[in-house]
Amino acid sequence: MTSSAIEALYIVNSHNNESILDHVYRGRPASSRTLLPFYLAHSQPRPPLLYLPDVSPPTTLFSLTHTNLFFFVPASKDTDPLYVLEFLRKLIDIFEEFLGAPLLAGKIETNYDVVAQLLTEMCDAGNVCNTEPDALREVVNMPGFIDSLLGGLGLQGYALPPRHPFSTPSFLRRLTLTSSAPSLSSNPLQTQLARRPMPTGPAIPWRKSNVKHTSNELYVDIVETLLVTLAPSGRPLAAYANGSILFNAKISGVPDLLLNITTPSGKHTVDRVLEMPTFHPCVRLARWKERPGEFSFVPPDGKFMLAGYQVNLMPDTDFENANARNLNVPVLVEVEKSLGPVGLDFEVRLLLSPPGSAHAPSRGGFGGGGPGPAGTRGSGRSTPSLFGSGASSSSQQLRDVVVTIPVPPNVRNISELRASRGEASFSPVESSVEWRIPTKEAADPGNARLRCTVVGPLAEDDSKVAAAAAAGFDAANGEYEYDEEADAEGYQGEISGSYQSGSGMGGEDKGKGKGKGKEKEKTARQKMEERDKEKVEKNRSLMPTSATISFSVKGWLASGIKVDSLTVDTRRSRGLGDGIKPVKGVKYLTISKQGIETRC
Repeated sequence: MTSSAIEALYIVNSHNNESILDHVYRGRPASSRTLLPFYLAHSQPRPPLLYLPDVSPPTTLFSLTHTNLFFFVPASKDTDPLYVLEFLRKLIDIFEEFLGAPLLAGKIETNYDVVAQLLTEMCDAGNVCNTEPDALREVVNMPGFIDSLLGGLGLQGYALPPRHPFSTPSFLRRLTLTSSAPSLSSNPLQTQLARRPMPTGPAIPWRKSNVKHTSNELYVDIVETLLVTLAPSGRPLAAYANGSILFNAKISGVPDLLLNITTPSGKHTVDRVLEMPTFHPCVRLARWKERPGEFSFVPPDGKFMLAGYQVNLMPDTDFENANARNLNVPVLVEVEKSLGPVGLDFEVRLLLSPPGSAHAPSRGGFGGGGPGPAGTRGSGRSTPSLFGSGASSSSQQLRDVVVTIPVPPNVRNISELRASRGEASFSPVESSVEWRIPTKEAADPGNARLRCTVVGPLAEDDSKVAAAAAAGFDAANGEYEYDEEADAEGYQGEISGSYQSGSGMGGEDKGKGKGKGKEKEKTARQKMEERDKEKVEKNRSLMPTSATISFSVKGWLASGIKVDSLTVDTRRSRGLGDGIKPVKGVKYLTISKQGIETRC
């Protein structure tokens, strides 16, 4: 049976491998000193889950690395890995929320009182119970300036009274609940806690109480990250857009919001277009299941991720007949390799079709696809920038276009880089060619080309071969070659000058010599062609195998999803005030961090 309890938490400084914090929730797990040598014995990158059978008891070690800190959670029983790893991620986010980012070892050591309160409130006896920052702010007492000043003088500061039921530590709450029943105990602490009235607080754990803002604002950001893989023939193997709906609520009271999203095909297709949606706990799932596309929620105060989703960009056609020209992506790349007489050149062709362009170029001849209708690209998927208002073409420009072409490590140099747009450079350290196109040049739809010449590794006998070739030595046949016709002309001139009377002799021998020379020339040409073919095959190992594209487009989404409306339910909201209309704003962003990959 799978357990869902956290046995212990260890934080270790990766600089000196010293333990900063050991917090045991339950049982007797192996210590951090015992587990650390086994963890460091694995080579980097170390997996987040390691099974250590040699430890007593046998332990499964869950780990995360963040800002030179190791976070360990040992488990002696079968435990859900996603449960533990998500707890560690939440723990890191909350530490940075309370202690400040970046999270450093010194911050944990100097604020151990805050860290101890967070660990106790987040996990009660190993059971994760509270991971919302707003709810933890109501519980954890943060030291103020006066407390820090008095603490530095060795005096005791003033503690604020608890503001709601969860303001007292968990062990005191257990004493309070125990002492609330009739008891003959004479413990004065229990008697005092039992007589103390329990103040009431908000029932929403993710939102603070008494939130007030001078300016009420609501902002929605939808960000999509592209992951596209194309075969050498240009056929798409996979094409997905991973989206995140980010929300920033700066509004007073307890607002009840309703956010509606739609797709290019209509709102009725939202449940089919959005795959594997994930939601913040504030979203009412019953409302979403009843009406897909509607988010009904009471937001936390500040920034948070409302939902996540995935959209399949592959068209609903036969996989064998699918083509890259049918994908709704603004940039595509194609690589043609083994060019030139000996196969040391390769060419990268980039097709730019910005979403805001009036006439998107057809993809005829690119990736093996036929010509597409003009204006098809970007016409049906252009996303407005604010609640249905059309976005201008300037706001939908391609920005930060970078093409990365990794080359094999045995490539010594790229001797020539000829780009029709932008600038290209070769990095021997990273063994890759980086082609950057400025925003102004990327705004013009069309094709761009980059031609590169590869220099292979330097062999030991290259100098000997070059010297022998200059002397006329044929390494393939082991013979010296010479020009028979030139030599024959030289000797003939000497003979004709010295022996004028013998000029008419040897006609048949001369004709036979010319025929034999032509045959040798033809044979030599064939040998050279065969040698060039062998060199082309040999140089294939110096050619790139893929190319990736990075870019960003503001005001446009590849999936075509857009925000239809964002309203505040005044009947269900509390503390907002009469006549207050919050400012609303929506932004869209599509990015690709080497997400579009073409294999060659």
